[in-house]
Amino acid sequence: MTKAKKVSLVLEDGTRFEGKSFGYDQSIAGEVVFYTAMTGYPESLTDPSYTGQILVSTYPMIGNYGVPTDLSDEGVHAHYESHKMHISGLIISDYSSEYSHWNATKSLGDWLKESKVPGLYGIDTRALTKVLRVKGSMLGKIEFEDEPIDFYDPNKENLVAVASIKEKEVYGNGEHKVVLIDCGVKNNIIRCLLKRNTTVIRVPWDYDFSDEEYDGVFMSNGPGDPARCDKTVKIIKKVMATEKPIMGICLGNQLLARAAGADTFKLKFGHRSHNQPVLLTGTDRCFITSQNHGYVIDPTTLPADWEALFVNVNDKTNEGIRHKTKPFFSTQFHPEASSGPVDTEYLFDEFIQNIVEFKQKA
Repeated sequence: MTKAKKVSLVLEDGTRFEGKSFGYDQSIAGEVVFYTAMTGYPESLTDPSYTGQILVSTYPMIGNYGVPTDLSDEGVHAHYESHKMHISGLIISDYSSEYSHWNATKSLGDWLKESKVPGLYGIDTRALTKVLRVKGSMLGKIEFEDEPIDFYDPNKENLVAVASIKEKEVYGNGEHKVVLIDCGVKNNIIRCLLKRNTTVIRVPWDYDFSDEEYDGVFMSNGPGDPARCDKTVKIIKKVMATEKPIMGICLGNQLLARAAGADTFKLKFGHRSHNQPVLLTGTDRCFITSQNHGYVIDPTTLPADWEALFVNVNDKTNEGIRHKTKPFFSTQFHPEASSGPVDTEYLFDEFIQNIVEFKQKA
């Protein structure tokens, strides 16, 4: 690394961290959040759930295995979780400009520059994370000396409308027709569905498909406040009236709850890691899960015909819900886990089994 520009991260409370640029040299603003995963930065940086956010990695060294090839399989990127980076900026402690991996084609710094996303290194990310844990996720800005900017709150916008596709897309040619409501979907959700004999019909967040032919509905992850997705909630209510199987992940969990009549709220600093323990309600079975969210369901507002499916072992927040009699369920964590543990991928099998049983009854 030579002649790296000096750059600052400024938080809304006035806290300032000085670092050096290894990405795109442009000032940006957003919400500063941290994640604790040791690996998986290509997947995290392309996760649409990070739209509008400046991402802080707590793991000290990032970049040592470079960036993988940009290949596609069945219309889905093989190694990325979407077609582009969605983070606003990246904050790390130590950047490895040299990388080594059989599948790498470029450095992380070059990828950031191509994507026009700023990256800072030389930041005390441990101190920064302690600030965020104590005060909660905060607005922040990456500022270059000659380019001052104002703070920007992405949560005041409907970020799902930004992250979602604009036109319907179809993947695969399987037996079971699954409508995937794209609120900012990760590619591995599509991969997991395609592996299970499905035709995936991916639709925009506000697309009303209620009069079309389908066997089940999958609600994806996505960024921002679920309260801004009233159009999606109305569509989900129509689906619930048909009693066709529904599965949701992350934001999809929150939207299913809101369609059922429950409320959601924002966590102090959210869950963004590969090691969140969740307990299957009514059992002693604990799973290690991958998570990326800032909002959760208020389980006390669930109607009587719904129940909690999983609970977070660390802070007791809700990690999933299910209907007591109908084939509707969702999880706050990511069973497709890319990147992360695959302990709970079996939930996709349960969703498909619900579809099979529903079709047999029809």
